[in-house]
Amino acid sequence: MNTSHTSWAVSWVGRCHRALVSGRRVRILGELLSSQIPRGASTLDVGCGDGTIGSWIAQRRPDISIEGVEVAARPVCRIPCSTFDGTSLPFADGTFDGCLLVDVLHHTDDVTVLLREAARVSRDFVLLKDHLCENSLDDATLRFMDWIGNRPHGVRLTFNYQSRRAWMQHFADCGLVECNWTTDVPLYPAPFALAVGRGLHFVAFLRKCGPEEIPPGCVPSALLRTSSQDPEF
Repeated sequence: MNTSHTSWAVSWVGRCHRALVSGRRVRILGELLSSQIPRGASTLDVGCGDGTIGSWIAQRRPDISIEGVEVAARPVCRIPCSTFDGTSLPFADGTFDGCLLVDVLHHTDDVTVLLREAARVSRDFVLLKDHLCENSLDDATLRFMDWIGNRPHGVRLTFNYQSRRAWMQHFADCGLVECNWTTDVPLYPAPFALAVGRGLHFVAFLRKCGPEEIPPGCVPSALLRTSSQDPEF
């Protein structure tokens, strides 16, 4: 296919997506996320993009402070933003009260690497918005949505979607316990919600925890590996 035609098509998809979805997405996610951030919390927005959601939250919640980090800094960012390598956050342990990650982890090769970093630089909580994938139809739908929403911006697409059970294990592996979970995330209007809504999106509020607080059935993988290496007597 002609490169100029491909570029035009991708650009057209991007404009349509912004017109039909982006404004609603910012408002819905802004409301869901801002209502869960504790009062006065210092918050790091990991993978903040151009800072649109972070800025919306900051305007609605002037009691909190929010800054961002991004792999490739945008020409204009609506919140203070620094760059990082996509793996290691350039902050000391417990620098922030909490971290915010909005549709970031499914773009990584291993979701626990960045999730564990978010927990490390947080004193209290991690607030997460991402996807749920339980079957091949979910996977195909999410891949299509990801391409539509991110290909025009040159975002790296790894399509690394996780099931509910896998997310629970990842939280345990990163020393996080689930305090609130919802799939009631109405990003798309009818009738589109029937195809690309249907429980494929979630928001979770997670707190740092000790081993005794990890839910039954979610033993951290590191402990499982250690146990498997114990000598038998």
